Amino acid sequence: MSTADTVALLGRLPIFAKLEPGALRLIAFAAETRNLRAGDILFRQGDLADCGYLLLTGAITLTGDNVGDSMPMVKEGDLLGETALIVTTKRPVTAIARQNCTVLRISRALFLRVLEEYPASADRLRRDILAHINALGGDLEVFRRSLISGDADA
Repeated sequence: MSTADTVALLGRLPIFAKLEPGALRLIAFAAETRNLRAGDILFRQGDLADCGYLLLTGAITLTGDNVGDSMPMVKEGDLLGETALIVTTKRPVTAIARQNCTVLRISRALFLRVLEEYPASADRLRRDILAHINALGGDLEVFRRSLISGDADA
């Protein structure tokens, strides 16, 4: 996959959509490409997460306590571990290559360096995250009021 293709793929994801083209090119160029064979484990539930993975080719199945029996599938163009790009967290699931795959490993250190080098992008991302947090707060308030009123379906 060319750098231009990777930049286009990154630009379609919400966390990267606010970044300038130069920032996306830096991520595409500096991130590590990894190849997985069918059955390889990308990461395990409970592992400390210090990066996100963009699935470039193939398919990955998610298993673990948090997914139930459905075993969701990650497809090309999906991002695993978005939260890990910003904060330290643990992997909530195990990710297993369903077939041969190529992933782009984007470390938190790289992502934060890009945000430092592109402060306008960082500011747009910060505002976007804040808007999501505020919307979540509003949703939680509606839910809290429904619990207090005894109408949990509201």
